[in-house]
Amino acid sequence: MKTVIKRLLNNLRNSHIKRDIRLKSKWFGNKYGGFYIIPKLLNINATVYSFGVGKDISFDRTLISIFDCQIFAFDPTPDSIAWCKQQNLPEQFKLYEYGLSKKSENGTFFLPKNKNHVSGSLVDHTQVSSKNTVSVKMKSFNDILMNFKHEKVDLIKMDIEGSEYDVAESILNSGIDISQIVLEIHERFFQNGKEKTIRLLEAFRKNGFLLHSISSSYEELSFVHKKATQYL
Repeated sequence: MKTVIKRLLNNLRNSHIKRDIRLKSKWFGNKYGGFYIIPKLLNINATVYSFGVGKDISFDRTLISIFDCQIFAFDPTPDSIAWCKQQNLPEQFKLYEYGLSKKSENGTFFLPKNKNHVSGSLVDHTQVSSKNTVSVKMKSFNDILMNFKHEKVDLIKMDIEGSEYDVAESILNSGIDISQIVLEIHERFFQNGKEKTIRLLEAFRKNGFLLHSISSSYEELSFVHKKATQYL
């Protein structure tokens, strides 16, 4: 009974997050670092951008194990970079030591208040320290595309600790062919988090992306471009 009540309350709190379409999807990665994706839209030739690594690449490893595809991973966080260097990484996984921002420049990265946490953010929100910062290299989405000369990205994953609200539109307006975008939203970090999420969802819909899957926490959202649905 308690579980049912908890689920109902969770649904009410997140009534602003609703699916646009129901499609067959599958959870990739562990409970903490995973997302729903549409496997049918991926193959060995897929290009995947993974923004935000932390200390969990279970999502990326699952993609590689099933599709043997290339993962372009990005994270400027010192602890994350150090952790990756200690791992036995698949050859298909390549880490680039910079983050995603609206501009290509060095940015002030706020580190987490909790010393047991890894992920910092360009956004000074409730979970980071305004006094504990580092300077990190950031690049815009368009500059990243120019660097790799990609004309299509099959899947983009974003877990960037609140910065998703600032950079999403630069991705949506880039003009490149993108089939799937999955991201973790962090509205709990902001007093106006709900309003930020509503505007984010509107931007996705405006640019042809449909919300097809939502995690039980309502934080992991999965989108597919309507043009890609013709292959399902």
